[in-house]
Amino acid sequence: VQLQAFGGGTVQAGDSLRLSCVVSGGALSVYSMSWFRQAPGKERDFIAGIRWTGGITSYADSVKGQFTISRSNAENTVYLQMNSLKPEDTGVYYCAAGAGMIPKSSQWYAYWGQGTQVTVSS
Repeated sequence: VQLQAFGGGTVQAGDSLRLSCVVSGGALSVYSMSWFRQAPGKERDFIAGIRWTGGITSYADSVKGQFTISRSNAENTVYLQMNSLKPEDTGVYYCAAGAGMIPKSSQWYAYWGQGTQVTVSS
């Protein structure tokens, strides 16, 4: 399974961004697809996840109501719509694929994209 993430950039506080993660290879139906964020000097934290089959979603408390994860079966792509961005949303965003019901720990994800930088200025 190969993942390619893109869509990051530098924005002002209050702006929106949509990240995309294009997935290829493997049987996508068995995977949970998630986004993680790694701020400078911090661990990689779970942000949002979605089951490829059924579309069940899960969010970190810090982004509920602010971020939305979705997927397109036709395009083999997972999206992360980020609204009302804040400086604390700054970090490298990674998409990942793993087995199970949307694990929150990065150790359960076998496949990772290369990361895309999001910088939110105040």
